[in-house]
Amino acid sequence: MILTGPEITAAAEDGRIGISPFSIDQVNPNSYNVRLGETLLTYTNEVVDAYEPNPTEVIPLGDEGYVLQPNQLYLGHTVERVGSDVYVPLLFGRSSVGRLGLFVEITAPIGDIGFHGQWTLMLSPVRPLRVYPGMKIGQIMFFVSSGEIDLYSGKYQASEGPQASRYWHDRMATL
Repeated sequence: MILTGPEITAAAEDGRIGISPFSIDQVNPNSYNVRLGETLLTYTNEVVDAYEPNPTEVIPLGDEGYVLQPNQLYLGHTVERVGSDVYVPLLFGRSSVGRLGLFVEITAPIGDIGFHGQWTLMLSPVRPLRVYPGMKIGQIMFFVSSGEIDLYSGKYQASEGPQASRYWHDRMATL
């Protein structure tokens, strides 16, 4: 089951869902709009290595925005800190943004129950596109879970700003 807008509002008010800052204007019929934060990250090496930490460049988004380029992965973040210990959150790009040629969260839309923080957004444009801090970029839906809940306590917990991949961290833990 997916939560409706009024139920998302009720759950945000009684603490079953955490959204900060919360604005009733961002509630949709069955989702909550999230906005693009003020910072992007890009990988600086020509080749990104899954088994090694990769250097990144921080790109601050000013009021004038920033032009995303095709064939480049940008890591952004939500303004909002979103999470729930009860519901499964899923984040998708807004259709209005997709119609501009921007792919948002194509490979990793599911959030874990128990994660609370700013969401890292994987942004890939098909043509040059200017984006702005605070623009509505995605929407989060909340689904009812079934079964015993094991709360997330992983490496991205309480994220602030865009987070580069820590895939290499998982490999190091198994060596």
